Amino acid sequence: MSSTTTPATPTRTWLPLAVVLTTQMMIVLDSAIVNIALPDMQQALHIAPADLSWVVNAYTLAFGGLLLLGARAGDLFGRRTVFAVGMTLFTAASLLGGFADAGSHLFLARAAQGVGAALVAPSALAILMGLYPQPRDRTRAIGYYTIVSASGAAIGLIAGGLLTSYASWRWVMFVNVPIGLVVLALSRAALPGSRSQRGRIDVAGSLLSTAGMTALVYGFISAAAHGWGSGSAVGSFVASAVLLAAFVAVERRVAQPVVPLHLFADRERVVAYTSRLLLVAGSMGAFFFLSQYFQLVLGWSPVRTGLAFVPFPVSVFISSQLATRVLVPRVGGRAVMLVGMTMSLVGLVLLTWVGVGTTYAQLVVSMVVFALGNGTAFVPLTEAGMVRVAQHEAGVASGLVNVTQQLGGAVGLAVLVTVFATAGPGAASGPGASAAAKELFVLGADRGFGVAAGLIAVAVALLVSLSARRRTPRPVAVPTEAVLEPAA
Repeated sequence: MSSTTTPATPTRTWLPLAVVLTTQMMIVLDSAIVNIALPDMQQALHIAPADLSWVVNAYTLAFGGLLLLGARAGDLFGRRTVFAVGMTLFTAASLLGGFADAGSHLFLARAAQGVGAALVAPSALAILMGLYPQPRDRTRAIGYYTIVSASGAAIGLIAGGLLTSYASWRWVMFVNVPIGLVVLALSRAALPGSRSQRGRIDVAGSLLSTAGMTALVYGFISAAAHGWGSGSAVGSFVASAVLLAAFVAVERRVAQPVVPLHLFADRERVVAYTSRLLLVAGSMGAFFFLSQYFQLVLGWSPVRTGLAFVPFPVSVFISSQLATRVLVPRVGGRAVMLVGMTMSLVGLVLLTWVGVGTTYAQLVVSMVVFALGNGTAFVPLTEAGMVRVAQHEAGVASGLVNVTQQLGGAVGLAVLVTVFATAGPGAASGPGASAAAKELFVLGADRGFGVAAGLIAVAVALLVSLSARRRTPRPVAVPTEAVLEPAA
């Protein structure tokens, strides 16, 4: 029996939308907000330099590894229920992380945050899609979701800089607590309830997907830290391939799979997932290298560095609203995806010309072009990942959207850090570096921007092939009731 929602919420009800968007902001922001606070965390908790990356990696591993299981849990046990459990865990872990008095305690709190996020994220997006049954209203809601998803990393850098400089590193954790409590208080009344499906968790598929995804994410983390040829990276990738192959074999046989494989039969949806992964991977270059460039080459403070990214969320807001209200309804999602991706590609190509003497006024042009492209592309990309999906499988589809975003971040960092290292040893690692060290840093960053542009160029090529070969409608092996309709 499929999941059935309670009577439809009016499409103009803003409280449920506000709850979902606030939740998504917390999750996306939490991946970036700790980055600027890392030096303070290391000093306060006496974390060894080799272990510092686990402040980020513990969250990434738990989030990425459990997303598919969290998505299926929402479909089976009710999305509002799973949402509440995940938000409670996320909020409690944030509180404990803020009070951490040792590095190991902080790592555990970050991992618990990741588990909570894995339960919350897919349920939130599936709830959002169910709130707006009309394509026009759904496209607008996705536009707001896009603003949060595409600009969350930049907002995290801004918030991290302000909180670390004017309060304490502990507030990058504490800030989630009051927000989480408000969301929990509102969620029961604001979010529509749903009846649980008759069914059970596919235990074998759940274990294999969790282990396989965790190994895959850890492989990229190891590649970024130790190189692609390191034993930990190669071993993780081999283990991931074996585990995910076994997962696919199990999913072909079970009656109630964690991930119904027919979701990958829709070519447009698969291209949207792949393009989203590549766009996020390429975007990591802009944030990773620019945040360091401002501090190491220009010598800016964390606060000034954070504020330098303000044009990014502003540009994403403008372009996503333009895409939502004008472009998608008039020219269709495929064309808008292609335009947005191309603009993002141009923005990254412009960044490959960055030098030691480049001014912020010159940089901001490239940043704005890149951000406008992201805001334009993310709206139809998100919608294409969810359309033509039966309502009782919306949680799984939204989980796949989130998986591609998480994998994109891991892939981007692994690839771009490796490319950066090809510039050679001795690159600037502090504001007082020599002119030669700064030149070496810029050389590595420019190479990173170039490879990031190449990743997005692959996505552009995929979208061109999709537009050139128009999809022929064919029967989809899903129940016909409550299917999410495609956008214009």
